Amino acid sequence: MGPCAYRAGSSPALQYRHYGAGLFAIVIILASVLPDEVAFSTETAQSVGANACAECHTKETAIWKNTRHHRTFREMPRSKEARGIAGKLGIKRIKADPLCLGCHFTTQKKRSKTRVTAGISCESCHGAADNWLKIHSEFSGKPNKKSETASEAAVRWKQSVAHGMIRKDAFYGIAKNCYGCHVVPNEKLVNVGGHPAGSAFELVSWSQGEVRHNVWYNDGKHNAVAGTKRRRIMYLVGLTVELETALRAIAVATKFEEYAIRMAHRADKARKALHAAAERLPDVPGLASIVEHAHSAGLKLGNKEALTTAADKVAASAKALADRYDGSKLAGIDPLIPDKSKHVGEPSDSN
Repeated sequence: MGPCAYRAGSSPALQYRHYGAGLFAIVIILASVLPDEVAFSTETAQSVGANACAECHTKETAIWKNTRHHRTFREMPRSKEARGIAGKLGIKRIKADPLCLGCHFTTQKKRSKTRVTAGISCESCHGAADNWLKIHSEFSGKPNKKSETASEAAVRWKQSVAHGMIRKDAFYGIAKNCYGCHVVPNEKLVNVGGHPAGSAFELVSWSQGEVRHNVWYNDGKHNAVAGTKRRRIMYLVGLTVELETALRAIAVATKFEEYAIRMAHRADKARKALHAAAERLPDVPGLASIVEHAHSAGLKLGNKEALTTAADKVAASAKALADRYDGSKLAGIDPLIPDKSKHVGEPSDSN
């Protein structure tokens, strides 16, 4: 191996060599490929649409309407880049094709017909609301939130979650929805359509930027950046979900092309970041376990079973980490967490 060669991980399947400014990849191990693709789906029949949320969450809605998540409804189908990708894939109507709908839009299914109701909206992150909206919004039958007792509210929240709501503290669930699209979930989109393989996404820097809507805590009085303890948990869970998502993508990749290469890079970068976090938090055994699981499967094609098993173990450890820690004992990773200068944009009404 030459001085400019780079191996992804400790037991790599993909070897990268730099020649001048280019990057070429050589397969060292290429097992039989698998036909599966990562598929992203939404429960469109259970979607109520952003307007139903806006009736009460006016402040959050106002912030959302000034984000790219909202603007994608009109702008994305008109984009020259999007039309070029659609053309390569034989897609005639961007707002009608499942390859586009799952990530770029909120859809609603009625009478066997699916219609686009918004861009990336409330339900894209917090879950399709038809089964839980009434429970969530009726304050246990009381006239308003102030009339509801703390115990009644606790029961209401528990029931909402049981019916599919992803709450603000469900770090793993929120992260899964974010990375489910920011790490592109379909090989064909990338290899055939030329779609980017994903965003340079990191949960803290993106969630505390343009899309930030931390107004629930103070009745909309201000929209501050999440507290230090929350950001610690978000950082760790975000890394684990990124790793999990990339491992699952490699598991079902079928060709040694752009998609598989980018996902291998992504998985390797995530596990290195988690290793750095584990070194700073030796008293958090769950992190060491995640790093161990991450290196238990080679980043190679045709390794679906081992990669999927590793991803499952990473996911279980991530959930346990989010449930066990509130961030107060995780100060060791503070130097690793992106500061405000790294946040991606600012909310339109940030205070």
